Amino acid sequence: MILAGLFLSAPACADLVVIAHPKSGAEQLSKEQVVNIFLGRFRQFPSGIAAEPIDQAATSSEKAVFYQRLVGKELAEINAYWARLVFSGRTQPPRQAASAAQVLEMVAANPGAIGYIERPKNESRVKIVFDVEK
Repeated sequence: MILAGLFLSAPACADLVVIAHPKSGAEQLSKEQVVNIFLGRFRQFPSGIAAEPIDQAATSSEKAVFYQRLVGKELAEINAYWARLVFSGRTQPPRQAASAAQVLEMVAANPGAIGYIERPKNESRVKIVFDVEK
């Protein structure tokens, strides 16, 4: 029974994409650019607009899948990474949203915001700038 739950949860976030506001100036981002933005190495779109990454909730399966597919790390490793950076005063982790719907709303409302969600259907308020699956 537990195994069935594991198999059912994987497809639930199988099609993750990174979204940005249409006025961010970003048409497409490379994997390296997405990694740099979400790991606090460089927080700027190619257009020069400051990028403000938004994470899913700490308990969401999307967050775990996103970091696993993006950088091959578990959430515990990502949390440890951020703890070191925050302690050293270098940078802050991405803002955290309570849900995928909130990520969508935050990105749609802010030209500098960037987040990740399951591929939206018929959503014109944001644009897909990176496909996590490719």
